[in-house]
Parts: sequence; structure tokens; C-alpha cells
Amino acid sequence: MSAPLLGQPLLESHIASLPLVHRGKVRDIYAVGDDKLLIVTTDRLSAFDVVMPIPIPGKGGVLTRVSAFWFDKLKAIVPSQALDIAPESVVAESERDQVAGRAIVVKKLKALPVEAIVRGYLAGSGWKEYQVSQSVCGIPLPAGLVQAGRLPEPIFTPSTKAALGAHDENITFEQMATLIGQDLATQVRDASLSLYKSAAEYALTRGIIIADTKFEFGLDEAGKLVWIDEALTPDSSRFWPADQYRPGSSPPSFDKQFVRDWLEGSGWNKQAPGPVLPDEIVAKTSEKYREVMTRLLA
Repeated sequence: MSAPLLGQPLLESHIASLPLVHRGKVRDIYAVGDDKLLIVTTDRLSAFDVVMPIPIPGKGGVLTRVSAFWFDKLKAIVPSQALDIAPESVVAESERDQVAGRAIVVKKLKALPVEAIVRGYLAGSGWKEYQVSQSVCGIPLPAGLVQAGRLPEPIFTPSTKAALGAHDENITFEQMATLIGQDLATQVRDASLSLYKSAAEYALTRGIIIADTKFEFGLDEAGKLVWIDEALTPDSSRFWPADQYRPGSSPPSFDKQFVRDWLEGSGWNKQAPGPVLPDEIVAKTSEKYREVMTRLLA
């Protein structure tokens, strides 16, 4: 298959000059020697753990730039796996248009089998659970909270990291500690909360509320915690415009919640394959991704 022209949406990369390691929901990962990886962020969009058949133009570039911004800004809290190596330098010349502006070269690390989720506001599945049990992921919360309400303190709610096509499952901190060890679990929780609080404080100065977000971590050769995958992007976070925030109702969103809302009303059964998204939904989603990038990086 020929490479896409620069600027065209990329649904799937095809880097023949490097061995393919893994094709995830959004990212294609290739081996660069024995100790590095090339991560290509495509324009694929995943919702309800199903990859949609239509790419979102510009999405991969947005995720790459936003991640690079946060990795650098918050590196004092926890280092990232990113390396200062141009992606274009590790692929064949004919493949450079597939990586330009959407790829990163990273250290090869051992990924932890959990996703570290921090919630600062009551939204999504958390709000649904709270209405039934006055808790989120089993964590008791005060009575009287409202939809999209700010929590008294951000909470850490980890989940398992599911394979492609499977669903992540919420787990308790104790279950996470059983999986990866008490000391490492504590490091992951504390780093996640610190990253969230610092990022949320900065984002507010740019008119953005970070309602919740997901982090992933790995270990380097010395067993040190390292931030991997992506960083506080519209894919891994719930972003709200601060000037339209009204507790008690679901705010408009800068992230893929826009697509989720359309899917919820489409009659789709949330099983693969995903439905073809209408042109206006694709265009609006692309616009929302670009707007959040512009605000954060301004």
C-alpha cells in the first residue's frame, strides 16, 4: 500500500523498513533496534473500546504535539520515555511522510499492566455510579454532589489495561497493589495525582477544565517509574471549556466525548465494527481536537 500524501488522514501506517511490534487502538509501534521504539500516532479514533472505520483528520498530529508539550512541562514530576531523535531519521525516505508531525522515538520499557486514572470532577461513568451508590469505583463520596461537580479532592481510580477489542475494568488500589506491588502502586498513584493537579492548574489559565485523565507508566532498566504512551491529550482526558462550565449539567467537550454522545444516540450496540461517522461529526471532532491544542500550547 502506498503511503498517504502529507496532510491526508492516516488510518493505518505501513513502515516496511522497521519491524511492526504492535498495532493498538490509535498507535502503531515499530522496533528501532533492540532498545528503542517508533510510536506512530494515527488518525484512528476509538470509542467504547472500538476503533471507528473513519479517521479524524489532524488527530494524530494534535495528540503528538500535546503529549510532547506535557512530557516536557511536567518532567520534574516524572520523566517520560521520549527521546530527542527525529522520527524521520529512523525510517526509509519514502516513509517519512507517514511519521512527520505524528510520531516519536522512545526508550523501550516494560509497561505496567494498569491504567492510572485521576478524576477531579463527577462525569461519565463516575456520575452514573455515584447516582446509584454515592461512590466512584468503590470510593465513597459526600452526599449532594451534582453532575460535572468538582470533587472535594481528585481521586485515583485505576483500571486494567485491556487488549484491543476488550474492555478495561476498574480495579481498586488494593487490587493494583496485588498486580504490581505495594511500593510501585503507591508511586503510580502519587505521581498520577501530582501530574493531574499540576496540569489542571495550568489548563485553567488557558480556559480549560481537565475533568479527568488517564496515565500509563513503565519501568526503565533501573526499575524507575517512567511516563509512557501519551500525556493529557483529548484522547486520554475529558476537557471542558471553563467559560461554559455549569455544575449540574454535562458541559460541552473538547475531546472525543462529542463522538461518544453521537454514538450513544445512533442506536449502535457498542460492538465492533463501529458505524461510519457522518462527515459533519468527523469535521467537528477534528475542529475540537485542534482547538484544545491551540489553547494549551498558546
